[in-house]
Amino acid sequence: MTVYLLSIGLISILGQVILLRELNVSFYGVELIYLFALGIWLFWTAVGVVAGRRMALPSRQSPAVLFILFGMILFLDVAFIRSSRLIFGGVPGAYLDFFQQLLVATLSILPVGLLSGLLFQQTAGLYVDSGRTLAAAYAVESAGGLIGGLFSTLLIILDTQNLFAALICSIVSFATPLLAAGKSLGTFLRRTAIVLLAMFAGLIFNASPLHDISTRWNHPNLLDSSDSPYGRITVTRMFDQISVFENDALSFETEGTDAEYFCHLVMLQHPHPRKVLILGGGMEGIIGEALKYGPDHIDYVEINPVMTKLVMKHLPEAIRQSLQSPEVRIIYADPRRYLTNSGTYDLILVGMPEPSSGQANRFYTQEFFKQCAAKLKSGGLLGFKLQTAENLWTGPLIGRNASIYHALRSVFPAVLFLPGTTNIVTASFAPLPDTPDIMTGRLQHLQLETRLISAPYIRYLFTNDRFAAVKNLLHEKNDLLNSDIRPVCYQYALIIWLSKFFPRATLFDFSSIMEKTLLRYLPVCFLMVLPVLFLVSRFLPGLRRKILVAAAGFAGIALETILLLYFQLKYGVIYRDIGLLLMSFMAGLALGALAVDKLMARFADHRLGTRRCGIILVAGSCCLCAITALLIRNSLPAGLWLTGLLLTATGFIVSGIFAYASLYEIDDQRAIISPLYAADLIGGCLGSVLVSLIFIPLAGMDTTMWGMLLLSVYAFLLL
Repeated sequence: MTVYLLSIGLISILGQVILLRELNVSFYGVELIYLFALGIWLFWTAVGVVAGRRMALPSRQSPAVLFILFGMILFLDVAFIRSSRLIFGGVPGAYLDFFQQLLVATLSILPVGLLSGLLFQQTAGLYVDSGRTLAAAYAVESAGGLIGGLFSTLLIILDTQNLFAALICSIVSFATPLLAAGKSLGTFLRRTAIVLLAMFAGLIFNASPLHDISTRWNHPNLLDSSDSPYGRITVTRMFDQISVFENDALSFETEGTDAEYFCHLVMLQHPHPRKVLILGGGMEGIIGEALKYGPDHIDYVEINPVMTKLVMKHLPEAIRQSLQSPEVRIIYADPRRYLTNSGTYDLILVGMPEPSSGQANRFYTQEFFKQCAAKLKSGGLLGFKLQTAENLWTGPLIGRNASIYHALRSVFPAVLFLPGTTNIVTASFAPLPDTPDIMTGRLQHLQLETRLISAPYIRYLFTNDRFAAVKNLLHEKNDLLNSDIRPVCYQYALIIWLSKFFPRATLFDFSSIMEKTLLRYLPVCFLMVLPVLFLVSRFLPGLRRKILVAAAGFAGIALETILLLYFQLKYGVIYRDIGLLLMSFMAGLALGALAVDKLMARFADHRLGTRRCGIILVAGSCCLCAITALLIRNSLPAGLWLTGLLLTATGFIVSGIFAYASLYEIDDQRAIISPLYAADLIGGCLGSVLVSLIFIPLAGMDTTMWGMLLLSVYAFLLL
């Protein structure tokens, strides 16, 4: 059964990564759907665990059947997600209906989630029947998850096509019964596994054609496509226009005027930019427009090397020549990490995506603006763009833009918003033009060749009613500023996205809602109810164990999420590092369950000794939460080793508490498999959604961690 448990951990983690990446692409990288899908996976895994309890006692053949089903369904799920727009009649490049998106996420994850839960319940049952404990089964499965995390990380680093990764996962699933059961496997099952193994091995050699065919379902004019650590990049051609998509969302088009609009409206505000830094977006033509000003040097920082390598060969000659100009240097790095050790510049152009995700939001925070300010020469200028409505700013749009505006104003004394469907935002320590005269004069002096930007157009931007209205809105809106540890802008972005499907969502305003009397006292009510619930559960041993495990799962996911986000904020998205960090957490899970299993066995005849084990684990959770909160509050550096150590400790405590709950005054190990494992998964599910979407944006990372400390303190009542 050890091989089975290791494989369950491996295919569960790898399958989870594969499906979540597919859903991330299919729904344009919107993290709301991504987090929903993660919650769905944990929920249906819990349902599978509970359902397995009601099934007949497992036989040696049961896991083999489930492994074969898992391998087949995973591949079919990938095909289903890719064809979802065709199935529901969607238009390539357009959103499906909100409920259709939820339906696709649910239907694709439900079968593999159920199978994952059933696999663990059935296999763990056989494992404990052999005289082992549930804690030992949990440790072995976690070790398999560590291998799965390592495997998935390697596949991402190597820019492996997601379809290829799905085939690999299916092959591992088919091969497991053959390796674990050998000749004891029934003839029919053995032959079925061998046939499927051979079929999928053959498909591997045709993975690239299959990827192209399935990509054309959504992009009929496909030129090229590739998966990267940052998402799927797709290039299409319609006549002379090249369109580039990131996670199926349009990134840029070569025949448009967006690059010209952004570049000139920023650069005309500077008298003579000699040294220019461009952070992202250079492939769409910004560099070519910037070269018209005759700068001495342009540094272009691209976070995703695959973007340049894949797209470069399809770009128009003019854009390709600008990227190869001797004045241009292309640097592959995370923009924030590059700024740490960069030189100074006259002009910094930020072409990063909209702040619609946690990753993108870090380029619109107070801390990022401080980094940019430190790298600007005297009279230097920072510029970026924000997509908005042209004539109507709803409450969430005002809130989002105001949070960015106030973050800018906390760093720069001069901030200018030029309104339109795309807002051009500039900031400087020097005065910025508040009339069109300076910019129109420079435009005429330079005699620039442009298609859109002209003197009359600039005068229109400064003198139309929107310019004054936007200025007043931003000054009047007294909103929280957007920061690293409290990304309020991200929460507004999620509401803006929801308003595409539910227009009334635009009426939702956090700042006004939090002023309501009920919500003002809601945290107090929560703090009063939670210890009462924990105290009552002390008289119900079964419920006490479940709540203890669920609370540990909740706090563990909260700690993991915050530590990864904090590492990302400080050091950028370096997938090799993040892969190692995730494996650190899985290693902690395996070590914690194994260590507590051994320790509890040593004190099996000493009730006080086993109880002390639980007290030490909960106390460790309190200390870990406090250390993390202080780390974030003081903005201390948390490099790879420190973050990895904290994640290992987190995993150790979570699995240790699980092991403690499964062993303390428990004789029948089989009876607790389903309730405890399901409680662990449900706690993780709630933690993933609530912490990412509500707690961090509204309360901040540090406050959330103090809340987890309080939860850990209350957990003493459950021991």
